[in-house]
Amino acid sequence: MNRRELLAMAGAASFAPGLQVHAAAPTNATAARDAYLYALPLIEMATTRARMLKAPGAAINKLDHTRTLADHTSRRVTTPNNDTLYSWTFLDLTRGPATLTIPPMGERYYSVAVMDMFTNNSVVLGTRTIGGEGGTFTLVGPGQVASGPNPTRVATTHAWLLLRVLTDGGEDLAAAHKAQDGFQLKGPTAAPVPTYAARDAAPDAYFASARALLASDPAPPSDLRILRRAAPFLGAGPFDAASAAEGVDEARLITMFARGRQTFTDGWAYPRPNLGDYGQDYLYRAIVALQGLGALPVAEAMYMKAAGDDGAGTFTGDGLYRLSLPARLPLDGFWSLSMYEATSDGQFFFTDNPLGRYTIGDRTRGLKRDADGSLDIWIGRSDPGGERSANWLPAPKAGPFALYLRAYLPKAELLDGRFRLPPIVKA
Repeated sequence: MNRRELLAMAGAASFAPGLQVHAAAPTNATAARDAYLYALPLIEMATTRARMLKAPGAAINKLDHTRTLADHTSRRVTTPNNDTLYSWTFLDLTRGPATLTIPPMGERYYSVAVMDMFTNNSVVLGTRTIGGEGGTFTLVGPGQVASGPNPTRVATTHAWLLLRVLTDGGEDLAAAHKAQDGFQLKGPTAAPVPTYAARDAAPDAYFASARALLASDPAPPSDLRILRRAAPFLGAGPFDAASAAEGVDEARLITMFARGRQTFTDGWAYPRPNLGDYGQDYLYRAIVALQGLGALPVAEAMYMKAAGDDGAGTFTGDGLYRLSLPARLPLDGFWSLSMYEATSDGQFFFTDNPLGRYTIGDRTRGLKRDADGSLDIWIGRSDPGGERSANWLPAPKAGPFALYLRAYLPKAELLDGRFRLPPIVKA
């Protein structure tokens, strides 16, 4: 596959409906390419599970609470937020359902996302869907009898439960901790978690782990077409090692190119409507697994990435930038603009800075607004000085960076594109 063909397929992550499935029989290398991309979310989920379970006290079917907001030392999951405290567990429902109790949350925003091993959100329980009164829910795996209160189906037996609780930090942390402690999860004792290969493993190890993960959590029948095409690598095999290596190399190049092939409209890339519930859009699913594992569906939150200096999402300049926002954005929740340093493998993490400020949002204290409530945010590697300092979002001292704006509980005009964010411009 030449560079032009790679770029064309990479572009599918932004505007075409899923992996390009050709009518003609695929070559072994093409099948290996598609098999790698199809399995990548499973591999990333398994890798993240193994890493997170290394935390002291962490265990399957047991909620673990993060008590501080994410900062520049938070490197477990790419593009973390600085708006909510996380609580999490990885579920194992092979021995029966689990019971989740949500306490009364009042007006405090929260969401409990349960993602299957293919990174689709099976359900989001939270402010938007069940309100602030709480309740008890029975998380039920495939084929299990739903006998508890509020049966809630999870598409795979293993899953990731990720809880977000809104906090401003500081004096509010004690109340946010109390809210976290009100969530209770009771589940069966789980078997030890096997070890799986990572995304950069040799092809034979990668596909062996992919087959094991698919045996543990089978794909839905709606994926049979791609699974049949990829059967030499995701099924019984055997496969040709040279074709596997060629296909894996292609897949890795595609993911690399696709990260810079987003479609930007007036300075921003907007999420696709199927974010967090991908259907047969396997390439988009794979890219999100690399860049934003654990993404919520758009009805819950929209993630917008700024175009940057290169028009592909990266800023490199040493000067000052400005984002001018209206007094209100069309949403029922809240918003924040996050600064990330870009790593060499295409992931994004908060950057150390003298203010300890990783985001600016509608809840940031001390911001200077214009008389009409509009807001100028100043972005740069050094303090802009004067009144601008109050609205400064520090960039890394050196190296590329990216900016994401999160909008929680977006209204229809943001969801359907009638409202667009103003571009970030050089000051």
